[in-house]
Amino acid sequence: MENDFADVKARHYEEVVKGHGRVDHLVYYQVEAPDSLPGRKNWKGLRTIGIAIQMSQQGDKVTSEVRYFISSLRLGVKRFANAVRRHWRIENTLHWCLDVTFREDERRLRDRHAADNLAWLKRFAICLLKQCNDKESIAMRRRMAGWNTDFLAQVLGW
Repeated sequence: MENDFADVKARHYEEVVKGHGRVDHLVYYQVEAPDSLPGRKNWKGLRTIGIAIQMSQQGDKVTSEVRYFISSLRLGVKRFANAVRRHWRIENTLHWCLDVTFREDERRLRDRHAADNLAWLKRFAICLLKQCNDKESIAMRRRMAGWNTDFLAQVLGW
């Protein structure tokens, strides 16, 4: 990126997304994974390396983030951009589910290890609760598991 990919054949795609009170300028690059990449043999099916750059402006505040991806996708930067957006849509949906189900945004744990462990357990619990075959919400299923040990056993697969 330092020399604008002068030595590498890179695919490039840009888009601007407006919503939620901000403007996001998204830039995607995708290159073939070089044979000389250290550890390449450890990633079966590795074909490309992708870079997603997000520059956001909300009012006077401007932020930027760069993310790197390894992928089994063939070259096709628009397909890569779509895969990145789908990935973050899933992450954002899980965050919303955690907040609604466990009121995650209200937690104020100071101990990082405890916070990481609880986050892992909550994600695991959501995965178990999603496997139930009823019409209740995830939040209601969580409550029902606390109220009814038979339902809890069903959620746990016992």
